[in-house]
Amino acid sequence: MATYLPEGYQTQYDMPVSFRNIADAHEALSSRRILEARAVVCDAAHNLIVDLVCMKGIIPREECAIGIKEGTTRDIAIISKVNKPVCFRVTAVRADEKFKPYAVLSRREVQEECRRLYIDGLHPGDIIRGRITHMESFGCFVDIGCGVIALLPIDAISVSRISHPRDRFVVGQNILAVVKTVGEDGRISLSHKELLGTWNENAAQFCAGETVAGIVRSVESYGIFVELAPNLAGLAELRDDVRVGQQASVYIKSLIPERMKVKLVIVDAFDCEEPPRAVTYYQKEGHLARFCYSPPQCSRVIETIFDEKEMDEEKN
Repeated sequence: MATYLPEGYQTQYDMPVSFRNIADAHEALSSRRILEARAVVCDAAHNLIVDLVCMKGIIPREECAIGIKEGTTRDIAIISKVNKPVCFRVTAVRADEKFKPYAVLSRREVQEECRRLYIDGLHPGDIIRGRITHMESFGCFVDIGCGVIALLPIDAISVSRISHPRDRFVVGQNILAVVKTVGEDGRISLSHKELLGTWNENAAQFCAGETVAGIVRSVESYGIFVELAPNLAGLAELRDDVRVGQQASVYIKSLIPERMKVKLVIVDAFDCEEPPRAVTYYQKEGHLARFCYSPPQCSRVIETIFDEKEMDEEKN
């Protein structure tokens, strides 16, 4: 069975496709393998030109993405793929008027197969691979397979609040995510924070009396929230010289699992442009029926229930 990877995976971890000769093109045609290479041009007719080394590949406009032919997908979805990896299947090998061979490719066919054989079989709680393609203030657009996009809302990225997804990710970053909902139209909504560990799992990395690194995430009237890990933040007393986004060194006064609290003292805060920290995943595969962030001894329960059976049991 084919593996329906986000676009960019093959280019990053394997070699992008390169045809040494016309025989390679015919082999790809007969095997119907899903291939990946970089789109180098979008011509005036909005066909994508793909570099296959010994020949060019052409993805006709209507074969560039699901919905182009029907008018439900705008042509910006084609134009924006220039200089990026695209997946495709060879559907024909032809020669131009100068008898120079070229390959006819289809990205739409691969996307439809990916939907039918992979995405349509996903359920809430399934852990999947994804790749960040675009970020807006409200969340990330994530390629979950062959260029098919799902939304990861900003409030589902981590327990620690962030002002923009760029605080956590960069475009082109490979991530893991969990399927949150599957709409009647087949659209997938994702979550991420459930893979980043419970309060206890994150708090176990720290001890009272330590001075550690943090990032200022929020300044409120009652205190300053400093992120110690993507799923753990603590509260420090107000200081006039501290701003959101600053790096900080903080002294840990106490960790209180019964109240799900971390009390901090800001030792120093300073401006320093740094890329988002690497994400640590506590669960990397399989299925989540439910996720409880709260410590067992805490009366306040923060949890996500993915399975309908679990939801029914919770109601009863």
